[in-house]
Amino acid sequence: MGSVDPEQQLTAAQKAGFEAVFSVFTKAFEDTEKLVELNLQAVKSTLAEHQEILAKTFSVKDLHELFGLQASHAQPPVEKAQSYWRHVYEIISSTQSGFAAAAEAQLQQHHRGTHQFVDKLAKKAPAGSEAAVAAWKAFIKTASETASATYEAARKATKQAVEIVDSNVSAASPALAKRTRQAVVPVEAVQK
Repeated sequence: MGSVDPEQQLTAAQKAGFEAVFSVFTKAFEDTEKLVELNLQAVKSTLAEHQEILAKTFSVKDLHELFGLQASHAQPPVEKAQSYWRHVYEIISSTQSGFAAAAEAQLQQHHRGTHQFVDKLAKKAPAGSEAAVAAWKAFIKTASETASATYEAARKATKQAVEIVDSNVSAASPALAKRTRQAVVPVEAVQK
């Protein structure tokens, strides 16, 4: 017979499982690296901006000019913070998508493996055990459908949560920028 040895099947399944786990870890580390790079870039940029602001502050000649300098630097930090959090959100969304894809692939592989196992079991079952094999097939089918439905519900809930966060971030950005502009305008009016 040309059947595959159970030990070979187990080894292949373990290898596939380890490969899946390591691909998820690799994605997580890549995205962590992106977050670290983003944070380093933000710190460098902030230090350079503060150095520039401090240098300009020391060159101010009167109070009116100081208020003008202060007002001119009120808006950019808000926009930069919005941009920073948008990048963080994109990285986290990418990570979540990678995890979801890996989980879905593992679930599909598990379903295929389970169905193959039941089919092999049915072929090797002794005569008269058709009812037991049919019961096993029905149980496996029901369990697979339940697991698929649960996974799909979790996936939809996660997608909905991500969409809500995305819409909140999109809605908050213009509102926050508008409030900052409203706060800057009175300061500029006082300067004049």
